[in-house]
Amino acid sequence: MFMKAATTKGFGVAAPLILINTRVPSPGPRDVLVEVHASSVNPKDWKINQTLSSMIPAIGFIEKPLILGDDLAGVVVAKGSRVNHFKVGDAVYGMDMHLRTAACAEFARIDSTCIARKPQNLSFDEAAACPLAGLTALQGLRLGRVGSGTRILLIGASGGVGTFAVQLAKAMGAIVTGVCSQRNEQLVRKLGAEHVIDYRRVDITKLKDDYDVVFDVTSYQSLASCSKLLKPGGMFISTAGNTGAVLNSIRDKCLYRSKESKIIRVQPNKPDLQRLANYIEQGQVKPVVDSRYPLEDINNAYLRSKSGHCTGKVIVQVK
Repeated sequence: MFMKAATTKGFGVAAPLILINTRVPSPGPRDVLVEVHASSVNPKDWKINQTLSSMIPAIGFIEKPLILGDDLAGVVVAKGSRVNHFKVGDAVYGMDMHLRTAACAEFARIDSTCIARKPQNLSFDEAAACPLAGLTALQGLRLGRVGSGTRILLIGASGGVGTFAVQLAKAMGAIVTGVCSQRNEQLVRKLGAEHVIDYRRVDITKLKDDYDVVFDVTSYQSLASCSKLLKPGGMFISTAGNTGAVLNSIRDKCLYRSKESKIIRVQPNKPDLQRLANYIEQGQVKPVVDSRYPLEDINNAYLRSKSGHCTGKVIVQVK
């Protein structure tokens, strides 16, 4: 049995994306096979996955195709012998713990510990926006021990991870300040931020404040650049979006002993997906969708993500 799937043609991050016909994967004992209804684009997809999809086969480590996509939402159509918590016909969402889920395809095999039942009040498109961005936000806020009364500054508040982080922090009782462009100020306020800073008018690295947590979901800042924004004992958190963020964190741990610097690396798991679904079903969190593209137009979906002007998530409609 064959399916349509998105992979690359050529080499490097600029390699064009193409659709191919390839075999439908078979689930292992702990896997399920999902008929994919929708996926979404994350910066990781084109910073890492697109490059690897073209480069690794070229140097002989693995055979093509390497299928793109991390997030998925769809319906279970088959399952492994050791899968007991899901049945054929279940609507699910999630992302795999490995390099990628291979979700930009009509079918995807995924470890059953990396999915949960789709939030009942979301469409498949909306659910596909949630796994990587929502889990990154949820786990980052947990790392920062965010709770009632926490003063938090969120850098990149209008992006994929940022829109989840604003809503989740607010649901946890935090006092939220979002950093975004002026055009997204009303959206970020609507999501729950009490205060908004326009990064085009204000250089946040020149400000002084006493935030408990600074959460940079863009990966462009560091504890060094944001130290004056944090109170003693405060925590700077960055997503691992580039090598510089990791190196900065290592350096800052040596230079700033009175403040913490941590990197959040998302860990897909069923309990956190269920927690995220609970927030969504209770009306405290709703994914923000920037745009939708059919699988056949995946090149433009990636170009939209690369533009750096997305508000929320870019959806790839598979079914």
